[in-house]
Amino acid sequence: MNPIDLIVFCIYMVGIVAFGTSFYRRNKTTEAYTLGNSNFPSWVVSMSIFATYVSSISFLALPGSAYRSNWNAFVFSLSIPVAAYMAVRFFIPLYRSVKSPSAYAYMEMRFGPWARIYVSLCYLFTQMIRIGTILFLLALPLNVLFGWSIVATIVITGLLVTVYSLLGGIQAVVWSDAIQGIILIAGAVVCLLYILFTAPGGPSEIYAIAVEHDKFNLGSVGPSVSESTFWVVLVYGVFINLQNYGIDQNYVQRYMASRSDREAKRAAFFGGMLYIPVSLMFFMIGTALFSYYILMPESLPTELRGTGFSDRVFPYFIVNELPAGFTGLLIASIFAAGMSTISTSINSGATVVLTDYCQRFWKQPLSAKQSMQVLYVSSFLISSVGMGVGVLLINVKGILDAWWTLASVFSGGMLGLFLIGAFLPRSRSGPALIAVIIGVIAIFWLSFPAMLGNDSPWSSPFHGYLTIVIGTTVVFVAGWLGAGVYRYMKV
Repeated sequence: MNPIDLIVFCIYMVGIVAFGTSFYRRNKTTEAYTLGNSNFPSWVVSMSIFATYVSSISFLALPGSAYRSNWNAFVFSLSIPVAAYMAVRFFIPLYRSVKSPSAYAYMEMRFGPWARIYVSLCYLFTQMIRIGTILFLLALPLNVLFGWSIVATIVITGLLVTVYSLLGGIQAVVWSDAIQGIILIAGAVVCLLYILFTAPGGPSEIYAIAVEHDKFNLGSVGPSVSESTFWVVLVYGVFINLQNYGIDQNYVQRYMASRSDREAKRAAFFGGMLYIPVSLMFFMIGTALFSYYILMPESLPTELRGTGFSDRVFPYFIVNELPAGFTGLLIASIFAAGMSTISTSINSGATVVLTDYCQRFWKQPLSAKQSMQVLYVSSFLISSVGMGVGVLLINVKGILDAWWTLASVFSGGMLGLFLIGAFLPRSRSGPALIAVIIGVIAIFWLSFPAMLGNDSPWSSPFHGYLTIVIGTTVVFVAGWLGAGVYRYMKV
């Protein structure tokens, strides 16, 4: 590695950890640790929401997806305006009226403790899988760069993020997110421009090859439900983003950390909308890389020419093709993307453990010192499990598809239950519980292809992306019918 790149990367790593830990003295209360005393400006919260969206899953897996196939996955981004509108119109006023740092206190208000436990557990499982996925993707470029073991890289990176997340609290997370969001956008712009203007023939040749290979295709518009068509990805995006904005602790905690309802709405809307052009840039990077290596096939090692290694092409390009200094910047950008999301998951997960379990079910009220100890210990445990998940993902091909499928499964019926609570005011705990049980059964059936193999007679005919769509719909419809039956029996 060029010494300039090493200096750039090390300055970033030392700087961000030092910056995050500098907030330690400001986090002597749980209010400061989990919400930053609700005193963040809207632009900072907006960049934090954006940085939570743009993890290393976006920075590496989106270019990998575009390199391997086409722009079908970009349809996911097109669904964000629907969820952003719902957040501004319904979700933010709801949560700010509840006035709890936990997104799941509302579930208990509507349906009782079982709902709070169920939804918070689904959230914690999802976040630990997300942490592991991101840590694995962060390890790829360093494996190419230094030849480090991927396992060692996952552990070292996980510990570094844990240090500043654990000591700095939500203030370190949100302010670091804002800085990291700017860095990752700058890094992506630099990389795209370099590919476009150093390839033989320039942007016009890159575009011509991409068109020839149908790389800008957004997917089939046919009626198939077993393939990732345009409509399947769009509907999946609507539901997963409704979950993000509506019941994900990462987002709800930022609504509560904003100074006012108006600033929370502004931050949620612009933070999500910024992801659309940035994700478009990531897909353009993947497509440009495809054309780049068509023009210069000798530049790509034989072992990376198969589509099964598409997630590793962008890291290889960063390490071997960019000039001195730019490689360090891009590696720092990738780490900025991943570290911002990991730190968010760690802090939000610890907040859930404290608020939804320890403070809620502990027989004696926790002292301020005990509450802070719970936050520290749970932060460390959540990051440790995430590191373990990252190690288990080492041999998985197509990380983006794997993450989307796992997110659908572990999301369970949590979005459906939330929608019942928010939009069916007469629903009661019993019918809602039955609806969730029915939805979970449907989700397990939809997950059978991964468990039993596609040749199983019991396997679902639906694409894995539709797991959250069908599961949520089943829960909501069952809850609606159950509420109607309940009212009829009461009459």
